[in-house]
Amino acid sequence: MNSNTDQKNKLHTTSILENNEISPGVYVLKFKKIKDFKAGQYLGLTTDLSVTPRLYTIASGIQDDEVNILYNLKDDGWLTPRLSEIKPGTELFVTDPDGDFNDDSSPAWWIASGTGIAPFSSMFRSGLKENKTLIHGGRHTHSFYFENEFLPEMGENYIRCCSQESGDGLYSGRLTRYLQDIPELPKNCRFFLCGSPEMVVEVRDLLINRGVEYNKIVAEIYF
Repeated sequence: MNSNTDQKNKLHTTSILENNEISPGVYVLKFKKIKDFKAGQYLGLTTDLSVTPRLYTIASGIQDDEVNILYNLKDDGWLTPRLSEIKPGTELFVTDPDGDFNDDSSPAWWIASGTGIAPFSSMFRSGLKENKTLIHGGRHTHSFYFENEFLPEMGENYIRCCSQESGDGLYSGRLTRYLQDIPELPKNCRFFLCGSPEMVVEVRDLLINRGVEYNKIVAEIYF
């Protein structure tokens, strides 16, 4: 049995429903759901059975019939340039969902940079809205993906930190500065971090230095 057959046996075939650019170089890929998942989980996907699937966190709700994947176009990457040109009806190969970056109904702060918002979108769309504060860092005013969903329901508990532009309702500066500016951090909640390795390490260290217990910090790194 060749490696392509091995790979095919581990993957499910689905079809693309939509592929929309929602911000410059940022897309939402939508395809038919094959298996149930938990909010915060990821799956692997590829367009070629000879290429190892890349991992992406699911951005849709657990009750949805479709899976949404939020991705950045990386010109030097193998998959995302192909994904950005893919058309509805095209076959896509996906793995089973996996991962333990999962929240419950207890109080929590969700802290994301860039497309690291994806697992929190899934949690939000799955009904985890009470007792949550969402802090999203981005460079530009168009960097706050899904803000039209978060803002009406989360209100003041949805904080957008914009480092390179200013706008109505935005905190002007990086999310790390916002976290430093807060007089006091909550004691009885968990902190979920999702974004680049640099962001996750910086925020984790900042929280610990401000008295947050290490076991109350849950991290997911995006590469």
